Amino acid sequence: MLILALKLILAHLIGDFLLQPNSWVTHKETYKHKSKFLYWHILVQFCALILVLQFNFKYWAGILIISISHYIIDLIKLHLKSSVNNRYLFALDQLAHLIIIALVVKIYEPFAFSFNVLFNAKNLLFITSLICLTKVSSVIMKTIISKWDLSEFTEASSLENAGAYIGILERLFVFAFIVTNHWEGVGFLIAAKSVFRFGDLSKAKDRKLTEYILIGTLLSFGLAIIFALGFNYVLKLV
Repeated sequence: MLILALKLILAHLIGDFLLQPNSWVTHKETYKHKSKFLYWHILVQFCALILVLQFNFKYWAGILIISISHYIIDLIKLHLKSSVNNRYLFALDQLAHLIIIALVVKIYEPFAFSFNVLFNAKNLLFITSLICLTKVSSVIMKTIISKWDLSEFTEASSLENAGAYIGILERLFVFAFIVTNHWEGVGFLIAAKSVFRFGDLSKAKDRKLTEYILIGTLLSFGLAIIFALGFNYVLKLV
């Protein structure tokens, strides 16, 4: 089952990413179902499936199901492009392809799947930790730091919500380093962030920006460490 699933996923990655030039994507978005590259893309996907499955035509039905569904999913995506957030659309598009692949695998090599697996203690603990590292930590930090006004240092050229995303990513990295017992990675991350932040700190008009950045960084790392240690502690109990 695993080998078949990996082969189908590999074929999908080859067709959808490796062998799909940006010019094809642009042309498809412009002309939608009238684009010749939409059909070239499906042909590439079809050929990738045949090659990865080593011309084993016992899977012909699965190849047709994946190829036809790929066309339908891509067509829906192209027509929703102008009305749905591109990030959500990309995620839903890839999820739909993976669901079809899972269904094809189930046809040839039946497997049992129960949603109860998602609700065991370890998975619930992991999901809870992820929510704490992302949304909960952001709210806590925003609440604490809101007492200081640094609007004078706001840069119009900065990316929208970049600070929040950077904070979430660094906390996820810290969490991963700690739960895998690689504390040295936390030190490396702090050092790397200090290097990238050096320009902000050296160009500050006074100590306010420096102190603000340090408080935010220490809060972010501190929360990540607390949640990671809590995860490890509770994991031993379940």
